[in-house]
Amino acid sequence: MLEIPGARHGACTREQAIAALGERGLRAAVRVGRLRELWTGVLIPPDRVLDPLTRASAALWFAGEGAVLSGPTAALAHGCTAADGQRVHVTVPYTRYLRRRPGLRMRQGQVCEEDVVELAGLRVFVLDQVIAELLRRDGDATALACLDQALAGLASPYRARFRATVGGRLARQVDRRGVARAELLLDLGTGLAESPQESALLLTVVDAGLPVPVPQHEVPDLDGQAACRLDLAWPELRIALEYDGRAAHENWVAADAARDAWLASRGWVTVRARAEDLRDPRRLLDEITRAFRARGAAA
Repeated sequence: MLEIPGARHGACTREQAIAALGERGLRAAVRVGRLRELWTGVLIPPDRVLDPLTRASAALWFAGEGAVLSGPTAALAHGCTAADGQRVHVTVPYTRYLRRRPGLRMRQGQVCEEDVVELAGLRVFVLDQVIAELLRRDGDATALACLDQALAGLASPYRARFRATVGGRLARQVDRRGVARAELLLDLGTGLAESPQESALLLTVVDAGLPVPVPQHEVPDLDGQAACRLDLAWPELRIALEYDGRAAHENWVAADAARDAWLASRGWVTVRARAEDLRDPRRLLDEITRAFRARGAAA
């Protein structure tokens, strides 16, 4: 593996490569496949073309001075694995020109250095700024899942503070487009969802106009001890909503059936959601609506 002084995660500028290898050495390295140009003036080892850190580093080299990882790329850098990593997202100051390249999303924006941290040697926006941006710009289930993952990474006493910080950023946003939606998602985020799919399921039912369910609701046994925990629930109606994220397997099916029977013996009705219900929720919403009506409640 070539060692280029100043390279970050294998990515380097053409100037750095020339300084280390010389013009002829660089041409030879490219010719034999030891380096490849990912974007104009930026080189990486070919075997790291899919490495997220390598691509992020290359994007910062390409974008130039003052650039910062933002949006989904910044969320991933902070550990929010629900974020989309297909393209690298970079914000550059308004004084910089935007350049379009495949796999790279550049946008102009205000870059305040107090909102920038260094993670793995890369310039990244702070997490609360990243989440506020995702909630406002995207306003979708992935943004909510990133919020839940960000909250889950904090100890309980700090979650309210983080939500307040994100809310403050939204309140100060001059361009109000997307803010109302972002504030709705911020209210829904708890950090209790155990998967991005559970976050998406919550948003699906709320967007359908159903009451907000309680996440991770515990159902006690006859001795008052927590016997099972539900993904989502409407406790006052004893309606449980569970996400089936596992592949069909005889043992899991039997366990789920036993769990549903135990809940039914305590007056609960269980609605199960599958991956396809997140793509087309009509079947799921019809079943939930019927459960509400059976309880004498309007859905």
